[in-house]
Amino acid sequence: MRWFLCLLLTLGPITAMAEEVVRSHAITMFDNEIPRYAADFTHFDYVNPDAPKGGILRLASQGTYDSFHPFIPKGNAVGTGAVETLLVTSADEPFTGYGLIAQTIEWPADRSWVIFHLRPQARWHDGTAITADDVVWSFETLISQGSPQYRFYYSAVSAVSALDPHRVRFDFSESGNRELPLIVGQLPILPKHYWAERDFGATTLEPPLGSGPYRISDFEAGRFTVQKRVSDYWGGDLPVRRGLDNFDTIRTDFFRDATPIRLALKAGDIDFRAENQAKAWAEDYRVPMVEKGWLKKELVPHRMPTGMQAFVMNTRRTRFSDPRVREALGLAFDFEWTNRTLFNGQYTRTTSYFSNSDLASSGKPSGEELAILERFRAQVPGAIFGEAYAPPKTDGSGWLRANLLRAGTLLEEAGWAVQDLKLVDAAGGEPFRFEILLVSPAFERVVLPYIRNLKRLGIEARIRLVDESQYINRFRQFDFDMIVWVWGQSETPGNEQREYWTQRAAETDGSRNLAGIRDPVVDELIELILQSDSREQLNQRTRALDRVLLWGHYVVPHWHIRADRVLYWDKFGIPSTPVRTGVMTSRWWFDEARTSALAQARQ
Repeated sequence: MRWFLCLLLTLGPITAMAEEVVRSHAITMFDNEIPRYAADFTHFDYVNPDAPKGGILRLASQGTYDSFHPFIPKGNAVGTGAVETLLVTSADEPFTGYGLIAQTIEWPADRSWVIFHLRPQARWHDGTAITADDVVWSFETLISQGSPQYRFYYSAVSAVSALDPHRVRFDFSESGNRELPLIVGQLPILPKHYWAERDFGATTLEPPLGSGPYRISDFEAGRFTVQKRVSDYWGGDLPVRRGLDNFDTIRTDFFRDATPIRLALKAGDIDFRAENQAKAWAEDYRVPMVEKGWLKKELVPHRMPTGMQAFVMNTRRTRFSDPRVREALGLAFDFEWTNRTLFNGQYTRTTSYFSNSDLASSGKPSGEELAILERFRAQVPGAIFGEAYAPPKTDGSGWLRANLLRAGTLLEEAGWAVQDLKLVDAAGGEPFRFEILLVSPAFERVVLPYIRNLKRLGIEARIRLVDESQYINRFRQFDFDMIVWVWGQSETPGNEQREYWTQRAAETDGSRNLAGIRDPVVDELIELILQSDSREQLNQRTRALDRVLLWGHYVVPHWHIRADRVLYWDKFGIPSTPVRTGVMTSRWWFDEARTSALAQARQ
């Protein structure tokens, strides 16, 4: 195979054996993709390898927490920044894994197994060596007691075994699933000896033992956490860590809502905020400190898929089981009016589950995409073979009469009728009513106009605003009619799609199949995606999945922006090289000269 020769010539110490087994410092998704960084690289191009260590980064988070155990489906957990993985991915490639706990990776041509060779210097914070037994225990424990996503994500792992203290092997039940060696490299590695005397299935406010560059040094449950940089962190000089994790201290304060966070930022009590509200971005930062350049306000473009944010209809509820009903509810949302009136025109309507990428469907299906869809012609809507799905449009005036007329026709076809200004089931007379579950009051201004439009159809919708703990529990149990959700996507979709869309996920509490999709065609398309042999084939197959999901009308698509909106005080050094992922504060550093100048200017 020609790619083995290319790897030998470009990457240095890689072993290609007679049975076509490769051992390398890095692994890409596809055979024809060469890692950007050779075996002797010293640091990623997008970092400052000589960035000074020191200073503090003060952050804010909306909400609360009651646990430091994010690996189980209990409690409202916060991450500790202390858990490392076998591999890390670079921020300037689509999907390439480089060794972190693992020094090298070994795999055959069909990727039916992978062996990780662990670094002998890898240590837990208590000085104990990280071994293959820790990796095996972590996998088995997360699969049996961890959150449901681990069972979906790693369902193709048939066995994991420690070959010796520094080698661990994963065997897969599927050959040709090219993502598997990469995603098992993302497995959180946890300390077996630490958890031997503790209940893994219980929430805890004891900061667990970790192995990463930071550890929790102070906290008050629900109010703040303080992470301190580990001075003797074993991985600090590795090429994949050099120039990263530069702050001595990272403090995060927790707030009930966004308004006090913005006030704290403008007062200088926190240093950085990624703003997620268009109105606040447009109106709340017209203040002298921004005008003078003390508080930087920047729109940072990125090249990542924006995923799908939407109103999600729970098809487990009978009223949402008919696709004509779901399509009608989509016609009642006026994005153009919402964008103009509420968002200052900042957003683009989302038209794909993989927006802002080559994975998104467009035009009419052709090539392999069309060939795949032809297999399912009798099982999918005929519209799939025409132009790509496009959400309904309006003139932005706030009166979407044509859309509501079309919605009324669809509802009538689905067996609903208007009686006394109420939409009722024509057969049983039951009114059409449902709740929209929210956890953030800020979203009410978006939902209320939508409810007004639904009322014009005779539908009684109302908001159910709950606290964070109740929201999490109802979310995990699919106890909602409609919810606002975002499915994030990467440039290389894979095994996570099983948890998003499959029939098995629809029946598993805690999964991300919030819509309750039960479509065998979707299941088959996901399996085809997992067997892709090239990025072009992956793109074609993902576009086919995208079309089937979109024409199922499971969601009312929202909007997206192709940039990060950030504000930060001018006290940091930032590398000039942009990354495809957008803002990445882990590569920033505390600049004493800027901080001193800022303090003098503010006086």
